[in-house]
Amino acid sequence: MEWKVYMHNQALLSSVLSLLFFSILPFSASANGIWVDVNTTEHTLTVMQGDKVEHIFENIAIGRFGTTWHKITKDDKTPLGDFRIGWINEQSRYYRFFGLDYPNRETAQRAFEDNRITEETWLTILKATNQEKTPPQNTILGGFIGIHGIGRGDPEIHDQFHWTNGCIALTNKQIDQLGKWLKPGVMVKIR
Repeated sequence: MEWKVYMHNQALLSSVLSLLFFSILPFSASANGIWVDVNTTEHTLTVMQGDKVEHIFENIAIGRFGTTWHKITKDDKTPLGDFRIGWINEQSRYYRFFGLDYPNRETAQRAFEDNRITEETWLTILKATNQEKTPPQNTILGGFIGIHGIGRGDPEIHDQFHWTNGCIALTNKQIDQLGKWLKPGVMVKIR
C-alpha cells in the first residue's frame, strides 16, 4: 500500500513540475504597458500605463456581497487577485463583457490547498492557464467573472447598490470609454 501511495505522489509531483515549468513562460502581456487597478473599497477602476494614471472611472459596482479571496460559485462576491483579460463578448446582455481568466493559477492553488477543489480540477485549471486558454468556467470556484456594462439595467440601481454576481460593472458609457484600453492579456488587479 505504501508503494502505491509513493507512486501516486511521484506521478502527481511529475505532473505539477511539468505544469509549473510551462507556467514560467510569459503570458501575453499588453504591448503598451496598460493595466487596470480595481479598488473595491474606493469603488474606482483606474487605467494605468506603467505607473502613470491614464483614466479613473468612479462609482463602479462589484458583487452584491462584497469581495473575497475564496470565491465559490453563486456567492455573489467579487474575487480579489491579479487576473488578465481573456476574451471579449461584444454581444453581452451587459452591453459589453471583458472576461477575466478566473479562476486563475493562484485562485486554484489556494482552493486546492484548502481542499475546496479536487486534484483533477486543480490540474485542469493549471493546464488551461499554462496554455493561455480560458480556464474551466463551471467549477465550484465559479466563472464568467469580468468587467461589463449595465446593459438595459437601471442606472439608478447601479448608482446606489453593488448588484453584480461577482463582476465589476460600469455604466455603458464608461465601458465604451474603457474599451479602447482593454485587450486580451491586459492585467487586472482587483484589491
